[in-house]
Amino acid sequence: MAAIVIASRNEHKVEEIRKLLAGLAVDVLSLGDYPDAPEIDEDGATFQANALKKARVISQFTGLVALADDSGLEVDSLDGKPGVWSARFAGESASDAENNRKLLRCMADVPPGERKAQFRCVIALVSPKGAERLVEGICSGVIVEEERGSGGFGYDPLFLVPHLGKTFAELSTEEKNRISHRGKALQQVLPIVREWLEHGLI
Repeated sequence: MAAIVIASRNEHKVEEIRKLLAGLAVDVLSLGDYPDAPEIDEDGATFQANALKKARVISQFTGLVALADDSGLEVDSLDGKPGVWSARFAGESASDAENNRKLLRCMADVPPGERKAQFRCVIALVSPKGAERLVEGICSGVIVEEERGSGGFGYDPLFLVPHLGKTFAELSTEEKNRISHRGKALQQVLPIVREWLEHGLI
């Protein structure tokens, strides 16, 4: 069977992507299957640069099509921060809880009407045969004043989807995948993967 490798060791992220690609005739691997894969310094100034860098390195290392995403939270009142530093907002090895606490501290004086934010996800697909594609998904919301819900990961307990009245952490996996930034980006990946399978690029 054809295979794609997800350029991530984040099992939450890998599981989300696996579920969304489940209908395709492709074996979905991750860096958990490649313990010797190189660590990649995400030093790009944009999500696009980081996603492409990861996908190119892992595709070259594995000889397979690599799917890499770079995603993060952009808060209007913080001039788009934490952005590409979302996973490292509170420090290089910060936990989700530490990042969430820092975000709440930074927004302590921001009134309810000015707490708009968006999750952005950029996905890069790179084939060892030279093909490259980039897609992007965005989900808009607001940052609540205290954590709500026990699902998800990262900033999910603080990110409220207004028309649902729930944070990402209060949604089921299926609900979240339908509306999330990563879900929207992955919906654009599906036809690309089908096209590449048809043309022997995977």
